[in-house]
Amino acid sequence: MSEGGWQPPADDKSFLHVGCGPIQQWQLKGFDSTDWSEIRFDIDPGACPDILGTLTDMSAVPSASVDAVYSAHNLEHVYPHEVPVVLAEFHRVLKDDGFVVLTCPDLVSVAAAVAQGRLLEPLYEVASGPIAAIDILYGHRDSLASGKVYMAHRTGFTYATLRDAFVGAKFPLHVGAARPEIFDLWIVAFKTGKALPEAERIARQYLP
Repeated sequence: MSEGGWQPPADDKSFLHVGCGPIQQWQLKGFDSTDWSEIRFDIDPGACPDILGTLTDMSAVPSASVDAVYSAHNLEHVYPHEVPVVLAEFHRVLKDDGFVVLTCPDLVSVAAAVAQGRLLEPLYEVASGPIAAIDILYGHRDSLASGKVYMAHRTGFTYATLRDAFVGAKFPLHVGAARPEIFDLWIVAFKTGKALPEAERIARQYLP
């Protein structure tokens, strides 16, 4: 684990696994091969990251050093005014032909569940247990109760606002959608422009 002085691998394609937590490379579609070298990045030392850091300060990762950034359910943990800072960091650490694969909660489908009176009803299960709308809106209750205050949710997105955030961060091309059946959003955002068919072909490799 490093807080500075880290250098990227010299040979393989590398991806920065932001907010890796306990998730391992073999669990990530598209990155689960020997073609990719994983660099683990997390705020929690218990996640055994290669680099210890925060979404808003990734200064230990050199500029233009990774081929991809993978971020699952992290962006909702920062305040709205910090979202451009995070996406600017993603843009900075990527090589020119790099891309971001990101997922986060879909507020439209979560709000629909709340409107149906399902605030506390489990909507789906993860390894740590059932997840209800209140967990998606404000952060996983058990994690927060255990003192992990960084697990609080401080912002949220529809697909349109997520896409617009990437546009504002100078990612010129995006492929993604809302998946209301599982209450999330997915986006693959490219640092440089590509023909849409090529972008869609690449995106399909990494989206579940």
